[in-house]
Amino acid sequence: MQHATFKLVEQLSGTGDLEDRGIVLRQVRYSVARYQGMLVGSGMPIPGLHRIEGSTDFDVTDVSLIGRPLTLRLEDGRALGVILAARDGRLLSEGHGPSRCLCC
Repeated sequence: MQHATFKLVEQLSGTGDLEDRGIVLRQVRYSVARYQGMLVGSGMPIPGLHRIEGSTDFDVTDVSLIGRPLTLRLEDGRALGVILAARDGRLLSEGHGPSRCLCC
C-alpha cells in the first residue's frame, strides 16, 4: 500500500450560503483551505482524495447540525460538501473532490 500526503491547492474566503438538503440555513462568511491527496514519492494526485478545513461565522445553536453533511455554496457558485465540526462553525470534509456527493 502506498502512502499519501496532502498538498494545499486552494484557499477561499468570502460570503456564501450554508445549506441543509437544499434549504439555506444562513448566509455565512467563510474561510476554507482545500487539500489534494498526493502519492508520497511520485507526487501524483490521488483522484477523489481531498480534505477541506475551514471556518464560518455560523454560531451553531442546533447541535443536531454538528456532524451532518451540509453544503457550502461559495461566492463563485461552486458548492462544497462540508460537515460542521463544532459549535463555533468550524468545517471539515474528506472525500470526493471539490463538489463531492453527500452519500458518504
